[in-house]
Amino acid sequence: MTDTLHYDVTGRGPVLLLVPGGAGHPMGLGPLTERLARRFTVVTYDPLGLAHGRLGRPVAEQRVADWSEGARRVLAEVLPGGASASVCGTSSGALAVLDLLARSPERLAHVVAHEPPCVTVLPDGAARRAELIDRLDGPERPPAEGESATPMGVFLARVLRPFTTYTPAAPPAPDRLTIAAGTDSRGHLLYRTAESLAGRLGCGFAEFPGGHLGALDHPEEFADALAEALRPSAPTSA
Repeated sequence: MTDTLHYDVTGRGPVLLLVPGGAGHPMGLGPLTERLARRFTVVTYDPLGLAHGRLGRPVAEQRVADWSEGARRVLAEVLPGGASASVCGTSSGALAVLDLLARSPERLAHVVAHEPPCVTVLPDGAARRAELIDRLDGPERPPAEGESATPMGVFLARVLRPFTTYTPAAPPAPDRLTIAAGTDSRGHLLYRTAESLAGRLGCGFAEFPGGHLGALDHPEEFADALAEALRPSAPTSA
């Protein structure tokens, strides 16, 4: 984790922190944040600074705890004293927000974790994780460093393996947590993982439009579903 925090802010209203999936690069999230910015001050966290000039530089193997600590520091910068924020993470970002809720619940109004890839919570989780890594982490993966580096290359080389070993701890306030999965993910591994995790943690479960990439493929519908999931516990205005 670096001392420099990378994030963008748009919109007006209660603070909503977004933690993207993959290697944390917010590419493609413009339509989603534009829709959400009608209701929220949207803070989009870029954990590795890949969208802020750091793509191509060496990246160490990542830890969920470092991403969640960075998210905590971002909230400390953008929230006025005494205010709370809603938080949404997708995929690897969902693991970060689960860890954030477990470690720093005091300034979180509600957390939505969309399809967290913590497949080891399943009874057959070790085997499913091995299959997931074999399928995604093949010999032809894109580079993680240098001029040809891509966010997917960074994800496969530095994020996928350590993040899929993460097991979320029970949150101190399960009523402030919603685990979400895409309607198009029904019958697939990460939908099953999300359902199982919601039962294990005793929190709410919701279906969002699209599949694992619903935030990119159906941004307006995804934004509306997210806003609805946050409605029962709207955060304090910034």
